[in-house]
Amino acid sequence: MSNILFSHSYYYKLDPKQWKNKMPFPPLGTIYAAALMRNKGYQVRLFDTNLLDSPKEVETLIKKEAFNYLVIYDDGFNYLTKMCLTNMREACFEMIQIGKRNHCCVIVCSSDATDHYEEYLEKGADYIIQGEGEITLEELIATLEKGNSVEHIKGIAYKKDKKTQVNPARAVLQNLDELPFPAWDLINIDSYRNIWKQSGQEFTLNIATTRGCPYKCNWCAKPIYGNRYNAHSPEYIVKEIAYLKENFGVKRFWMCDDIFGLKTNWVQEFNIELQNRNLQISYFIQSRVDLLLKEDTINALAASGLEEVWVGAESASQKILDAMDKGTQVSEIYEATHLLKQKNIKVAFFLQFGYLTETQEDIQKTIQMVKELLPDNIGISVSYPLPGTKFYDKVKDDLQLKANWKDSDDLDLMFHGTYSSNYYRKLQRFVHKEYRKSQGFYYLKHLFNSQISSNKLKAILKLMYYIPSAYWDKIKLKTLENES
Repeated sequence: MSNILFSHSYYYKLDPKQWKNKMPFPPLGTIYAAALMRNKGYQVRLFDTNLLDSPKEVETLIKKEAFNYLVIYDDGFNYLTKMCLTNMREACFEMIQIGKRNHCCVIVCSSDATDHYEEYLEKGADYIIQGEGEITLEELIATLEKGNSVEHIKGIAYKKDKKTQVNPARAVLQNLDELPFPAWDLINIDSYRNIWKQSGQEFTLNIATTRGCPYKCNWCAKPIYGNRYNAHSPEYIVKEIAYLKENFGVKRFWMCDDIFGLKTNWVQEFNIELQNRNLQISYFIQSRVDLLLKEDTINALAASGLEEVWVGAESASQKILDAMDKGTQVSEIYEATHLLKQKNIKVAFFLQFGYLTETQEDIQKTIQMVKELLPDNIGISVSYPLPGTKFYDKVKDDLQLKANWKDSDDLDLMFHGTYSSNYYRKLQRFVHKEYRKSQGFYYLKHLFNSQISSNKLKAILKLMYYIPSAYWDKIKLKTLENES
């Protein structure tokens, strides 16, 4: 059978902020697809671009081996691929051209290609898979191998007689356990482990227990897995964890689902499966504050090894949460944070500034919430218009000059918001400093009430930097506010 070269177009080195973190994750979505095609009898190779410098290196491999297909299959579980960063788009275009120069049939599956299939076809791609890709890819290559027409294949876009054809969408896969385990053996695990050593964090691998998200936040796009929510069984996931622990010595995991543990009793069953296999792990997740407050969810999470949860707090202004169609209450952020801390589970906030109608009062509420609750970490962004969302439709007329960030540290407000991009860039730094300042004061206040660690002592000493620095940022913010 034919040879397939799998690759993807996310390069950590082209995203300085993420590369600086030194915590890269393998391309999970890519190795799911590779595993399926290998199970169908195809010869499969992986060219993992995550840790490389540029797309040029793929040409050496393509020239060396005769590949029938180059499948550029992005990791849809990596939220950064949703953002369609221009550095990665340009890298993908270059990979397409390399594939075509070397007589490969080039197939692309990604969030960006789903939304902008015309651009990818113009760059030379033969087929664009739109949405979830495994079953579509299997059917497409089987059809091409037989020399049959692709007109009946759902979920693809392609050129026919120089005209773009877009076939009907394919329904998402509901029984995820039908898929084989991701092809972890194709990953050079040691290359990732060596980078993680520089981060000071325990080496961690990524696992997806679910696909999709049923919630309706109007700024969140779902180009790959849609609004449906489908889950692997706890048995499937625990078997995969056991495999990774046995073969690679990994016991810490990033559950990279949009929403972890939404299915009723899933977390409880997951905990039981881990206990039955006597598997001791730690892991961190993304979730919603309202979901965490259901029944005994937090207790089951704590018992199963949850180390940290990132919640989409977004804002401490109920007006903004409602405008986002977030479906959560500010009071739930407070309650969930207190309960998680009681269980010694770290809690981290995703915060979003710059949403339409945001005022200075809304911004101050969010800063005050951070200072009061003192989460263990915060991640700050500005509202980012993703194609296919209500939010995008509201601001798309402002996106003529720029519709995507170059990298994830860009923080450009690409529409006409309350304040300028320079204001929000400065705000991001100011909020981080206010957070660190509040954290330092908290540790100082409790200096003699608990055991002092080196990290806490450092936080106290850094007050000498954060106090004056935050003060000057506040003055600069006032100036930028008046200029907007």
